[in-house]
Amino acid sequence: MAKRGKKYQEALKLVDRTKTYAATEAIDLVKKTSIANFDESVEAAFRLGVDPKKADQQIRGAMVLPHGTGKTQRVLVIAKGDKATEAENAGADYVGEDYINKINQGWFEFDVVVATPDMMAEVGKLGRTLGPKGLMPNPKTGTVTFEIEKAVQEIKAGKVEYRVDKSGNVHVPIGKVSFDEQKLVENFEAITETLVKAKPQSSKGTYMRTVAVASTMGPGIRVDASNYIRK
Repeated sequence: MAKRGKKYQEALKLVDRTKTYAATEAIDLVKKTSIANFDESVEAAFRLGVDPKKADQQIRGAMVLPHGTGKTQRVLVIAKGDKATEAENAGADYVGEDYINKINQGWFEFDVVVATPDMMAEVGKLGRTLGPKGLMPNPKTGTVTFEIEKAVQEIKAGKVEYRVDKSGNVHVPIGKVSFDEQKLVENFEAITETLVKAKPQSSKGTYMRTVAVASTMGPGIRVDASNYIRK
């Protein structure tokens, strides 16, 4: 493992690795341990007591954070006719069927893809290209829909997707270091409560095993999530 730099080592001294912090304390420490000379993203990481191999424990969805992520998402909408016009009026960055060919030719100047259900036969052919990048439209995240205006506006307002990986972890951006502390806390609480509600009935034992927050370049800070878990 590569040796961490001097700034990181100094930041690490501020964190008690044996302790779990209240959300407000943890966010305060994220700000204090931010060491980069750019506005770092803040991410929450959850290790869940689920088995992603089981179909009913594959936690996945999307939600609009109360204060957004601080990042403007570039939205591509694959639709035709009135729905294409609706996408343009809603503020989508790219609209149309032609982008399917552009993606096949290696174009990826977008962050989120939204498609109408009638276009999914064509979009489905992009599975091998979009799938590994996590860009494939999906009804569970609201990106396969005829409600184009709502979908585009929510994404622009700070909608984030969450998806459990093979190891049972979920990583979600909750804002930028420059955000007001209270806004970061409220974003953190919103995603935490959403994941608590998403607990599968078949999940046994401790559901929320570890929770941590960190800036892009800073150390992870463990959070006490017990307040959010309703028995």
